[in-house]
Amino acid sequence: MNTSIFEQGLPATKANHVALSPLTFIERTASVYPDYPALIHGNRRQNWHTTWTRCRQLASALSQRGIGKGDTVVAMLPNVPAMFEAHFGVPLLGAVLNTLNIRLDAEAIAYMLEHGEAKAILVDPEFSEVVEEAVALLSTKPLIIDVDDEEYAEGPRHIGALEYEALLAEGDPDYAYTLPDDEWQAISLNYTSGTTGKPKGVVYHHRGAYLNAVSNILEWAMPHHPVYLWTLPMFHCNGWCFPWTLAAAAGVSVCLRRVDAGKIMQLIADEQVTHFSGAPIILNGLLNLPAEKKREFTHPVKVTTAGAAPPASIIAGVERMGIDVTHVYGLTEVYGPVTVCAWRSAWDELPLEERAKIKSRQGVRGHALEALCIADPTTLEPVPKNGTTIGEIMMRGNNVMKGYLKDEAATQQALDGGWYHTGDLAVWHPDGYIEIKDRSKDIIISGGENISTIEVEDTIYSHPAVEEAAVVARPDEKWGETPCAFVKLKADAGEVTEQDIINYCREHLAHFKAPRMVIFTDLPKTSTGKIQKFVLREEARSR
Repeated sequence: MNTSIFEQGLPATKANHVALSPLTFIERTASVYPDYPALIHGNRRQNWHTTWTRCRQLASALSQRGIGKGDTVVAMLPNVPAMFEAHFGVPLLGAVLNTLNIRLDAEAIAYMLEHGEAKAILVDPEFSEVVEEAVALLSTKPLIIDVDDEEYAEGPRHIGALEYEALLAEGDPDYAYTLPDDEWQAISLNYTSGTTGKPKGVVYHHRGAYLNAVSNILEWAMPHHPVYLWTLPMFHCNGWCFPWTLAAAAGVSVCLRRVDAGKIMQLIADEQVTHFSGAPIILNGLLNLPAEKKREFTHPVKVTTAGAAPPASIIAGVERMGIDVTHVYGLTEVYGPVTVCAWRSAWDELPLEERAKIKSRQGVRGHALEALCIADPTTLEPVPKNGTTIGEIMMRGNNVMKGYLKDEAATQQALDGGWYHTGDLAVWHPDGYIEIKDRSKDIIISGGENISTIEVEDTIYSHPAVEEAAVVARPDEKWGETPCAFVKLKADAGEVTEQDIINYCREHLAHFKAPRMVIFTDLPKTSTGKIQKFVLREEARSR
């Protein structure tokens, strides 16, 4: 084979080829804008120079504690400065950051710590009890690092070897990091419930994190020095890659320990927040604030929302408040949102309600996604763009995960045929915009959290009085969706109430996974004995 003249004597060298990594963002911003604000948390104000120094100290200190390339460092933290710093400090030494859902129960946490082979865990005092319970279940214990937070009213409760600030004091502020030799190197691990109760470990790489961080800027037309309010959990898809985005844009992270609509409204006004993100429940909370807690904004405010598709009425209501809504869609397996309802100026002439209906679509692919398709999941043939034919959403590009940790079969299945199979069912409109119609694997998205119906059903089935159970999503004005359980009791069950089943689930699951409604009935089945969930969904919607 002849070599192109453009390849002859023109090799990739250190001068012209560097692995893409979001770690370069913070180094540049700290160099160019060292005195610009990076973090706000209560009365705390921290600039980019200090933030970069602390990230290097974290990397150095962890290295001195025996943690190195490919090791897993876990964060069980709310949206506090240490969580932001961990997104840089951990990968600076080649380690992998695993951010845990702070609402999980001890058994789930223990599974993730063991499966991900955690070497260290950063723990907020609010979650010290559940982490202590989880670690007690492990044969190999990780290094526990307590992270005090003055915004936590109940004060510190230490369970670890040392506190975060003491750890940083051990580190070298001039720690010399190196970029990964291969941008395919893992940068983070995110667990998702997937389609079963057993969590799957989604592995991200430096290249994907870099590109998705930049894509966030492009899709949102984000200017330099945005002020971003952390209403979105940083534990979820690494905060949709926004810690790295904000480093690239030299922005400000306004930390928010706990989501509170009144506090969000206050911070937007007081800190001149320009951008925030979250599930429709965040928007609904702002809409339903009493009049005395609402504030008028004197500056432009933008929000991206994703999760269960936001009702058009919520989008319209928020835009009446002066907040511009951008609807995005994605999954843990693709670093968070990768599609956007890209706006067309012609739509500005439409009435607000019609504009809101358009904005409720999941839209088109973002810049970093190579391809987006609605297709038959078996044949991979694209469905017609007629707005009615349903197919599965499929994606391909650099911001698709490396795969599932220690699960080659699931990885091959998810990436079969050169596409990532989302499991979400949608239609393709004539203008190329997609719109989700259902979820083929019955995952419930409640307040932005994924809930596996199989996991909830397994728990209900373990109740001694239950003969059959099925769980489906029920629309909810506040949470988007909540679990609704249909239960058939055993003939000799005796007196069992709805609250009995709910309480039982809360004893065995994280509380947000427990059903909000339980209906006692015979379950409709096909001729082969399969429960007809589409019938139950209609019943749940009518309640």
